[in-house]
Amino acid sequence: MSGLFSIAELIESTGGRVQNVSAKSVSSISIDSRALKRGALFVAIKGDRFDGHDFVAAAIKNGATLALVSEARVGTLEGLPLLVVPDALAGLGQLAVAARARSGAKVVAITGSAGKTTAKEMVRSVLERAGETHASIRSYNNHWGVPLMLAGLPSSAQFGVFEIGMNHGGEITPLSNMVRPHIALITNIGSAHIGNFKNMEGIARAKGEVFSGIEPGGAAIVNADHAYMILLKELAEKAGVKHFVTYGFAESADIVIRNADFRTGGSDARVNIGGRDISLVLNVPGEHMLANAVGALCVAEHLGLTTQDTLAAIAEFSAPVGRGAVYRLGSKTNPLVLIDESYNANPASMAAALGVFSAQKPVSGRKILVLADMFELGEKADVLHARLIPEIEQASPDLLFAIGEYLPKVATELAPQVKVGGAADRLSEIEQLIVNSLDYGDLVMVKGSNGVGLGLLVKAIRSRFAGGG
Repeated sequence: MSGLFSIAELIESTGGRVQNVSAKSVSSISIDSRALKRGALFVAIKGDRFDGHDFVAAAIKNGATLALVSEARVGTLEGLPLLVVPDALAGLGQLAVAARARSGAKVVAITGSAGKTTAKEMVRSVLERAGETHASIRSYNNHWGVPLMLAGLPSSAQFGVFEIGMNHGGEITPLSNMVRPHIALITNIGSAHIGNFKNMEGIARAKGEVFSGIEPGGAAIVNADHAYMILLKELAEKAGVKHFVTYGFAESADIVIRNADFRTGGSDARVNIGGRDISLVLNVPGEHMLANAVGALCVAEHLGLTTQDTLAAIAEFSAPVGRGAVYRLGSKTNPLVLIDESYNANPASMAAALGVFSAQKPVSGRKILVLADMFELGEKADVLHARLIPEIEQASPDLLFAIGEYLPKVATELAPQVKVGGAADRLSEIEQLIVNSLDYGDLVMVKGSNGVGLGLLVKAIRSRFAGGG
């Protein structure tokens, strides 16, 4: 078992005390008592619904070496191997700071209103070709996810890639200062979480907080396809960032994406970077995917990686589950093609997904859209959902299903132009109707906020259509 932290390092980093501990080190860090690796440190975080202290015994039984716990709960954990600190979440943050301080890795932080996880996965796939790379998993990008991922940074890693998210202003600053990136990548500025802000400028300022933690001599790499470039550049300069690089479809960008072409299941474009005209080839469709690829290319160029390896990694990239993954179900000649965008939705990502859907053609059947509400839009929810109407019309679906509070209203407005197969408040009311409406040869896209549970629909469609055709 290789050691991530020795017990002595855990004590030194947190100022805590151990009891009932005989091990010399821990191999990993986890907050999930069910899925941790043997030899892990289990961190007992108290959340909104669960308190990790209630699962310490299960974690130890499942192979954890010891648990990081808050002093106030020690009395309920008698006899178990513990690292005791005043507050477990704060202790996790101290471990994250320690892991970053000892690391010689080049570190990339990624934020944005949409596309963070996909961009993170692209950057990870590029950097992995150049050396040992540690990256955030899933969407662990909040006040506990970032320190959890950073604390797991091995001292041997050559690169680290961390996703940083926010719901309110002020949340990114402490996380960026913890990560201390050499490069900060902003994927876009959109109206995600607009319900928590007065206006779009507030969102741009919140994303610009990522500049605060950039290491001296580091770089900001920013997508230019929005109206807040001047503001972001000013924020970067105020933070002391010397290298500011922009990319995107905007002609004002430093690295402009040109000659974009969207074929079935893929995308192509050309960019000029470092004085070279480069051809990009992806096996995933969409303008947003091309933009993410160029962002990853800019990161690689700044780190001095070989362009050939970078382009090869981009060409082999597959979209993460729930974030544009494409499944061809059934026979090779007449499959049902499923575009899985079930993980999340906001106005920017919805527009991007509808753009992808618009450019695709079914194998032999119909184009079918399953759309669900976008969350965290506050008092602007009605307006922002209504703005989807022309984008849905342009996507030209043959059949539309709508789920939630707002999308059924949109479907009603569209009904004269678009055939509506069904609408409901909850997925459970309409799931079977949707599945029964599909057939081989169809193209179907599923898109909505994660809280709607559309992943269950994707699972049902895959189960129903995987074997036939």
